[in-house]
Amino acid sequence: MRLDDQPWLTDSATRAVMAALEAAGGPGCARFVGGCVRNALIGAPVADIDIATTLKPEATDRAIRTAGLKSVPTGIAHGTVTAVSERQPFEITTLRRDVSTDGRNATVAFTDDWAEDAARRDFRLNALYADGEGRVFDPTGEGVADAAAGRIVFVGDPETRIREDYLRILRFFRFFAWYGRGEPDRAALAACRALASGMTRLSAERVSKELMTLLAAPDPRVAMAAMAEAGVLAQILPEAERGPLFDGAVKTSVDPVIRLMTLMPIDERLVRDVSIRLRFPNSTRDRLADAARAAPVASLTMRDPEVRAAVYRHGQRAVADALHRRWAETPGEADAAQRLLALAEGWRRPSMPVGGRELARLGVEPGPETGRLLKAFEERWIAEDFPSEGHAERLAALLNPPRG
Repeated sequence: MRLDDQPWLTDSATRAVMAALEAAGGPGCARFVGGCVRNALIGAPVADIDIATTLKPEATDRAIRTAGLKSVPTGIAHGTVTAVSERQPFEITTLRRDVSTDGRNATVAFTDDWAEDAARRDFRLNALYADGEGRVFDPTGEGVADAAAGRIVFVGDPETRIREDYLRILRFFRFFAWYGRGEPDRAALAACRALASGMTRLSAERVSKELMTLLAAPDPRVAMAAMAEAGVLAQILPEAERGPLFDGAVKTSVDPVIRLMTLMPIDERLVRDVSIRLRFPNSTRDRLADAARAAPVASLTMRDPEVRAAVYRHGQRAVADALHRRWAETPGEADAAQRLLALAEGWRRPSMPVGGRELARLGVEPGPETGRLLKAFEERWIAEDFPSEGHAERLAALLNPPRG
């Protein structure tokens, strides 16, 4: 089998890297590996180009520099050097075999055996190689067929692969969400279920990255259902309430943060605790918390002034996220949801038209009374849908309320 019509394969930047390696190690010393080969076979976009080589890391580094390209020792102890050609990175890793593993990290030895390198990879559809001419090599004998059929199957014994790195449990569900079809592999599911507790060894950053990448898949519902059934979801996110709300979010939004939001109850403290535990980026933490705070005022029956008032108090992003949650509750209300979202995302929050200076001109001394009057003015201004005129009259009415 050969990869045809792949621009990245014939691109001058790619050719320069392969030529540099083969000048040092001879023809056949380097092959493309993993995702770029898999995605090329199934017609999916190729984002990263990884290369495997029989050259040792120091020889790889030297070959790249000799060719006049930039070489970055990104993981040279584990065999990885990054070549930069025409501003594009290529991760190049020496063929390896595992000497020992502890479920998180592996001690490796370098090898020149392509089959040994394939045997330590996670899934058969990721253990695919292609040379510079696009000829495909499938050491497991099943990788090409798995890619075509949408099967995510571990290389060799699933439990052995997982014990080498417990992150492979989450990678199984993540790859199934993106590339799987039909039902997940039974042997893989059984191994994930049996070894789910081993994920406690993983760093929070690795877990959260896999979770968010899974949630970004076009339709992660089958993968998430399988995760829940295998007890994996409860291990990483015991607060999760997967059900119709999550299913609705998948139908109405491709945003992984919105999908994550619908897995948890409306509880600002809870989502902050989850964000801290899983070490989400601050931007994700704040989105989850802000949306939880805005959720009680959001509904698909809101009038336009209510939307503007909510945006003024909570911000555009928070109100839009809260409206997305309400839309997920009733996916059929697309017209109402989209109209309200357009309003929330398009309206620009105005600044308060008066301040302490205007009150001082009316004889109000700076102090607590100033704050009270400004707050009262703001509430009236919001209730009247942010009028642009008549501010002096409103201030006067607050200073001289009608008697009786």
